[in-house]
Amino acid sequence: MTDVADQIFGSVRDAPQKGAPLYLQLKKSIEAAVNAGIIGPGDALPSERDIAIKADVSRVTVRKAVQSLVRGGVLVQRHGSGTFVAPRLGRVEQSLSRLTSFTEDMARRGLSVESTWLDRGLYAPSPDEMMALGLTASEPVARVSRIRMANGTPLAIERASLSASVLPEPEKIDASLYAALEKTGQRPTRAVQRISAANLGEADAKLLAVPAGSASLNIERISYLPSGKVVEFTRSVYRADTYDFVVELRLPDAPDGSGGAA
Repeated sequence: MTDVADQIFGSVRDAPQKGAPLYLQLKKSIEAAVNAGIIGPGDALPSERDIAIKADVSRVTVRKAVQSLVRGGVLVQRHGSGTFVAPRLGRVEQSLSRLTSFTEDMARRGLSVESTWLDRGLYAPSPDEMMALGLTASEPVARVSRIRMANGTPLAIERASLSASVLPEPEKIDASLYAALEKTGQRPTRAVQRISAANLGEADAKLLAVPAGSASLNIERISYLPSGKVVEFTRSVYRADTYDFVVELRLPDAPDGSGGAA
């Protein structure tokens, strides 16, 4: 990658823009190389030290530029491996007419699924959880929260709450919550979802590797067993730049059963 590296990083060294911070110049140079296909998804960047030498900037400047690109989803950092161009993922369509898990949705598309766990534990219920799940203040709630990723790209943050009687050992949940619930005969069969648009705060934006203030789709879901009992209360945050929610609408049958419209 020597010639390519000189092309990307040498421009900062040889033609610096007066008045522009060096880290922004370096950031723009890397971003332009990605957009032009000079370096593609999965390609590794040189080490921080090598970039600093080729661009004739400090390692602090390199770190600041790279971190900005990581937050923007252009690059990804893998602990112990280095920095890479982020994989490109087309927009994902999810039907609102089917109650499926994230794992099942991505598997149907042939995408590899990963999760970064944020929390798995038992807690005293919040007022919202008590109301949604029908719990008393003395009944513990199981919380499982994670970042959901497809092909290495973070797509959503899921924060699910269930009665501890339904999920007594949340720390044992592995890939799919619904798969675990199915084994105990408590997988939901019906759900009511409320969708709203929002802008990501700094904490959630960082988890989803996008700039703070980016658009998101927030879903609050209450799921039910066939008996009508509430089994799950989930609040999810989806990246609006990668997700489309699709629902099929049908004309209700006319009184005579013909289904026609006047």
